[in-house]
Amino acid sequence: MKRTQTQLRIECRRLAHTLSQIGWISHGYVQDRGPGAGGPCYQWTRKEKKKTVSVALSKEQYAAMKTAIVNWRTAQNILRRMETLSRKMIFQTLPDTRRRKPLSSKVIGTN
Repeated sequence: MKRTQTQLRIECRRLAHTLSQIGWISHGYVQDRGPGAGGPCYQWTRKEKKKTVSVALSKEQYAAMKTAIVNWRTAQNILRRMETLSRKMIFQTLPDTRRRKPLSSKVIGTN
C-alpha cells in the first residue's frame, strides 16, 4: 500500500523526535568477563581505523557503556528508517527524468 506524503512526513517527524530523546551513544561491544584474579573484569571493545581497541571498565562504566551501545544501535535503526522515508519522499514528490520503465523500490532502496 502506497503511503501518502502526509503519512511519510508524520512518520519522519516521529522518528526525529524519538532520535532527539536518545541519551549518550557509543559504538562497540561490552563484556562482563566474570571474576578475574583481581575481581570482576569488564571490557569495552571497538574498531578504530581498522584496529581493535579494548578498554578495561569499572562496573559503573560498564553499565553506562552498555546503555550507550544500545542507544547507538537504536539511533542507527532510526536513521536507516529516516533515510528510506527520505528517498520515498524525494522520488514521489520531485520531478523525475524520463525513463523507459519506472524505478523499482529495490533500485531506490525503499523495500
